[in-house]
Amino acid sequence: MAEPVVSEKLESLRRCLARIESKRPKTLDALERDLDAQDILVLNLSRAIQLCVDIGSHLVSRSDIAPPQTMGETFSALAQLGLLSDSMAEAMKKAVGFRNIAVHGYESLNMAIVFSIVTERLEDFRQFAREVQRHEEDAD
Repeated sequence: MAEPVVSEKLESLRRCLARIESKRPKTLDALERDLDAQDILVLNLSRAIQLCVDIGSHLVSRSDIAPPQTMGETFSALAQLGLLSDSMAEAMKKAVGFRNIAVHGYESLNMAIVFSIVTERLEDFRQFAREVQRHEEDAD
């Protein structure tokens, strides 16, 4: 059983993904015309990525390796500790890049990228959660 902080963040991640799925349009054109959907999707993607970083930071803090200096390094550290696969660490580092653009340069967001993430990459977040959950269960 995962410790409460990890469990709560995993549940928040699940809620973000459910919100994204409930609001994602069927086409890029529909997304480009729907400002509310854009806001809901980008906000919940940003939250989901931040939750993954927070979970990762918490897990790394329980180890004896040096704390990561960047959000992306958090996932490299998790891979180094054997808590994430290398491919999952790389996928999550790419997600951090998207988050940085979403948070710091929202006006320059490419909705085609948002649409691609919400239609093709949500499984990355679910896989991240499964790998964390598996680690937490093994730790018990």
